[in-house]
Amino acid sequence: FTRSGVNYEAGAKTPLSAIFAAFFLVIIVLLIAPLTAYLPIAAMGGIILLVAFGLIDFYHIKQTLAFNKSESAILLTTFFATLFLELEFAIYMGVLLSLILFLARTSTPNIPVLSVDNDPKNVHKRFIDIEEKPIEECPQLKVIRIDMSIYFGSVNHIQKTIGKIVEDEKIVHILIEASGINFIDLAGAEVLVSENKCLLKQNGGLYFVGLKPNVYEFTAKSGFIRQIGNDHFFDSKLLAVRSIYKRLNKETCSNCPVKIYNECN
Repeated sequence: FTRSGVNYEAGAKTPLSAIFAAFFLVIIVLLIAPLTAYLPIAAMGGIILLVAFGLIDFYHIKQTLAFNKSESAILLTTFFATLFLELEFAIYMGVLLSLILFLARTSTPNIPVLSVDNDPKNVHKRFIDIEEKPIEECPQLKVIRIDMSIYFGSVNHIQKTIGKIVEDEKIVHILIEASGINFIDLAGAEVLVSENKCLLKQNGGLYFVGLKPNVYEFTAKSGFIRQIGNDHFFDSKLLAVRSIYKRLNKETCSNCPVKIYNECN
């Protein structure tokens, strides 16, 4: 810790500095080791304290305490743990707490509902969050956006959201706007495949639009796309709506008072 602190204070930039530090330490031990016997231990302790004090970043500590409660909890927990516990356990506690808070934060991703804004003032129609503006929705197609990765920690929340849509609104065609998804793990893929199978039994389906290339590549290799079907993945919302519209109940469409899509007219 002390050697790293001295390197940092001296302006070291790469791990090569540790090699030079070790090299010069060998020279010092071989040549002037007898002289260090006359160096007071108190002076050495003072040097160590001075180096440690220089490593304290007061600006970022103040900023963390002022603006972020979760990061403040991690900071204070680690700090007090170092006072009452061994250093290793204090570090482990800080890492464990940060992991718990990360899982808690990412296990409930934001899932806004989208719909087409048919305001005549707009040159082009676009999908917006219905909480931003009170607009009408298609009674047969629900469009949602998942603003986080789909992994083992968030699948339960996503599964409940899809289930609530099916049970409360009786909608079995669900389009996921996936531009905010950075990663889908195997647990997430299995849940999505399972949900799609349940929707297919009700003459519906789970669809995806805007998957990032790296996410699409992973899902293709894992067999996720094959299990759900290539016809459930789209590059644009226009193509998605055009394709899904053909699968909707035409009788319901003919009596629909909303008709928000071009295909409805």
